[in-house]
Amino acid sequence: MGRFDVLRRIQRLDPERDFHEIYRLMSTFEFPWDMNQSLSFALFRTYAVPSIGALLARTGEFTERVQKRHDDTVLILDAVLEHGPSSGEGRAAIRRMNQMHRSYDISNDDLRYVLATFVVMPIRWIGDFGWRPMSEAERVAGAHYYRELGRHMGIRDIPQTWQQFARLLDDYEREHFAFDAGGRSVAESTMALLATFPPNDKLPAALVRRMSFAMMDDALLDAFRFPHPSRAFRALVRGGLKARGRAVRLMRPRTEPFFARQLPQIRSYPEGFAVADLGTFPAGW
Repeated sequence: MGRFDVLRRIQRLDPERDFHEIYRLMSTFEFPWDMNQSLSFALFRTYAVPSIGALLARTGEFTERVQKRHDDTVLILDAVLEHGPSSGEGRAAIRRMNQMHRSYDISNDDLRYVLATFVVMPIRWIGDFGWRPMSEAERVAGAHYYRELGRHMGIRDIPQTWQQFARLLDDYEREHFAFDAGGRSVAESTMALLATFPPNDKLPAALVRRMSFAMMDDALLDAFRFPHPSRAFRALVRGGLKARGRAVRLMRPRTEPFFARQLPQIRSYPEGFAVADLGTFPAGW
């Protein structure tokens, strides 16, 4: 199997029609590590919107049970990716996600913004650090994949293209990023969890924290009132990720799909899980 065989397979597909297959190939064969990192960072960005960060802090799920909440989010999205939204497992995952969202007062604008982060941040992350940039077909397929997921979630006025998703994300962050103590606490809990994930667990937690700051843009740092890293340290961290991408390019291509449920940092269900049982809800819901 050649290094670019999966890309050539993707290029033979129609991103308007075959978007689920393209997104599965890029997520589980081409960029599994990068997709997981970028989607985690996408969710992290949303904490800087006070209406989102404050709500997550009030639930306690992202501060008191952050490992489980992380795992539930990853596994629910992974089930849709692996099985498709029309399968039994995919429908159960979407149903569970909608039940969780509908148990809280979340605006359509906030849900649409979160959807935009899932489209845009992988494009930007892989453009910066991937072993190759995303093709246009992959960008288009990603937008259609999340448009479909958004429709299943009942989100209104979803952008049509990945470029429109990008404009929505940038405009929303420019207007809404601001400090909130709850959002800051959720960000702190998430970074503390990140320090326990391999290979970060081999490094001092304080260094992992500094490295996390180096990955954030100034607007995000300011919203959380985090310190700005030095230009040299930021270049060192980002340069290390770019070097990883160049090394991956030289590796043998993956011949089996790698799903997020196989990640070592998924630790809440050592005996296994049922998708229909994932998630957390308010007391008495």
